[in-house]
Amino acid sequence: TLALIKPDAYAAGHLEAIKERITAEGFHIAREKQVRLTVDTARQFYKEHEGKPFYEELTAWMSSAPIYAMVLEKENAIAAWRELMGPTNSEKAREEAPESIRALFGTDGSQNAVHGSDAVESARREIDLVFK
Repeated sequence: TLALIKPDAYAAGHLEAIKERITAEGFHIAREKQVRLTVDTARQFYKEHEGKPFYEELTAWMSSAPIYAMVLEKENAIAAWRELMGPTNSEKAREEAPESIRALFGTDGSQNAVHGSDAVESARREIDLVFK
């Protein structure tokens, strides 16, 4: 599955702490790199949100600064990574999953530290976009 460390968490210096947590949970980091998405790539990446109120702000923010991308491998990697990330909104994550990555390193609903693919098809598409 694809894991992204978003601009907020990456700029705040949380990369190593997040990577340590990922490997401690039994994931293998198969590929990794720093990348700065273009606006066009960010729009393609989040195309399922096109037309939603937060789309323009999200794509502008995700292309505003470097991010860190990783391909994570583990049995049931997508579900395991989504559980480790916690709820999308970091405030909700602090209440419901206080040890999750979003609870520990996120700020709010968009600046929530990390992204993870939601299905095998989206993982393939997202990995192709980021690691092209």
